[in-house]
Amino acid sequence: MASAVEQLFTVKARIAAAKREAGREAGAVTLVVVSKTFDAADIRPVIEAGQRVFGENRVQEAQAKWPALRAAFPDIELHLIGPLQSNKAKEAVALFDVIETVDREKIAAELAKEIARQRRSPRLYVQVNTGSEPQKAGIEPREAVAFVARCRSVHALAIEGLMCIPPADENPGPHFALLEKLGLEAGVDKLSMGMSGDYETAIAFGATSVRVGSAIFGAR
Repeated sequence: MASAVEQLFTVKARIAAAKREAGREAGAVTLVVVSKTFDAADIRPVIEAGQRVFGENRVQEAQAKWPALRAAFPDIELHLIGPLQSNKAKEAVALFDVIETVDREKIAAELAKEIARQRRSPRLYVQVNTGSEPQKAGIEPREAVAFVARCRSVHALAIEGLMCIPPADENPGPHFALLEKLGLEAGVDKLSMGMSGDYETAIAFGATSVRVGSAIFGAR
């Protein structure tokens, strides 16, 4: 079985090829390596191979492993890509550089409060539930543009992007196209979409970051 480092370079090569095929510029797509459930010993070789952007699903898990890694590698950029509970907003603002899962008014209010209190401003994305799946986090597509506007006007949050996770059993293309359309309407520059099974498709639809975990680390 190929090592995580070998798989990292394979994924990067496929991202580069997908960018060329889509006519995207060099540097237009950021690889977010999803390190959830893997410990520091698994992650460190990937950092040493040059990867600097990582995604975690849970605040508590990230708190347990990333402070020591960031002490050794200060230029790490850490993304929260899992659902955020309002009682974890304080810890999330302190730890993460990007929070991709803003999806309701209560979270927006808590983040605004903590950003003001800590004087630390992680970059923020609104998560959109493009498939309107009841079990999945994210704001409904029809509400997304107005929600971004409220985050900006009511809570003074600088929303820079949108994020989605398409339904596992559907063609992701229409979901990526929807997120691209909503991004234009909301006036955001960043689109976080595409995972291990569909990141090349996401790049064709304008993804500015893709979240890849199992294709690098293997099955969890």
